[in-house]
Amino acid sequence: MAAPALGSLGGRSAALALLVLLPLLVPRGGAAADEEAGAGAGSCGCGAPQRPGAPSSSAAAHRYSREANAPGPGSGQRPSAPAKMVPVPGGVFTMGTDDPQIKQDGEAPARRVTLDAFYMDAYEVSNSDFEKFVNATGYLTEAEKFGDSFVFEGMLSERVKAGVQQAVAAAPWWLPVKGANWRHPEGPDSTVAHRPDHPVLHVSWNDAVAYCAWAGKRLPTEAEWEYSCRGGLRDRLFPWGNKLQPRGQHYANIWQGEFPVTDTGEDGFRGTAPVASFPPNGYGLYDMVGNVWEWTSDWWAVRHSAEDARSPKGPPSGKDRVKKGGSYMCHKSYCYRYRCAARSQNTPDSSASNLGFRCAADRLPTAS
Repeated sequence: MAAPALGSLGGRSAALALLVLLPLLVPRGGAAADEEAGAGAGSCGCGAPQRPGAPSSSAAAHRYSREANAPGPGSGQRPSAPAKMVPVPGGVFTMGTDDPQIKQDGEAPARRVTLDAFYMDAYEVSNSDFEKFVNATGYLTEAEKFGDSFVFEGMLSERVKAGVQQAVAAAPWWLPVKGANWRHPEGPDSTVAHRPDHPVLHVSWNDAVAYCAWAGKRLPTEAEWEYSCRGGLRDRLFPWGNKLQPRGQHYANIWQGEFPVTDTGEDGFRGTAPVASFPPNGYGLYDMVGNVWEWTSDWWAVRHSAEDARSPKGPPSGKDRVKKGGSYMCHKSYCYRYRCAARSQNTPDSSASNLGFRCAADRLPTAS
């Protein structure tokens, strides 16, 4: 499912905006019944809607890289040390699955992939982490530039909801909210001041690339992400095994109750949870599924070779980028994507209230 945001369209013409918006956005409450009914477990109603999309560029990565922001006269403060990373050993694993739960996502086939050792952030990038980057570089996210971002209706105040006139046709709980961005995840009357340890939200793929470059890191490939998610286990659905709640314990922040009506919060959270709120996997990585979707570096494709591969990096080009892990909005009845093999996609400039990231690196970055 793809849907653009309202508000500024980054210089796109008004005519193009109308052509894109009309088929996908409808007045609130006006979504056709067959559109919603057709969503089901195979759609990504719990995933983030999309902006029209534009080709991504390496310009942001260079501009906000460590080299471009090396300390100098008048330069901003850099963090004293990089966020915690853990070593992920090289090895061979089975990527994907021969038992796809959402076939149209390209989960199949299972294939053997060999990876060299690398490092992965132990946690999703938090509001506090991202704030350091912004303070050091003056970076403006794409949501801030566009002037809006998509927010799940259940997280909005009545005042903000009253000001929204349109919704995504196939998933009417997604509302384009003016003033929603990483500092104000639920719109202009919200703040992250009381949740510095929650994952940063409303970051596009381009924003994530810029942050990782500044930190001396990079986004993980889809293969690296999935290998990390599995934590050394073989042929398991989740980072901890095949049972969702071993011994009745919650291992991830996902939706409990009836989606999208009621999240009972049985896992302790409605909305995002602070990073590391649940046990880590075998590699010492937290929140690899649930909480927020995480960007990877790969372009999206749904057809994969079953041949063995070494350090695959995905297609050479595309329209959307791969995201992994699912979010706090995922429920088996609607969006069963909190599995290691599950996957979804967004355009590189898309952002939403359940979309974040973590970084990888070939070697540990040095503190500045």
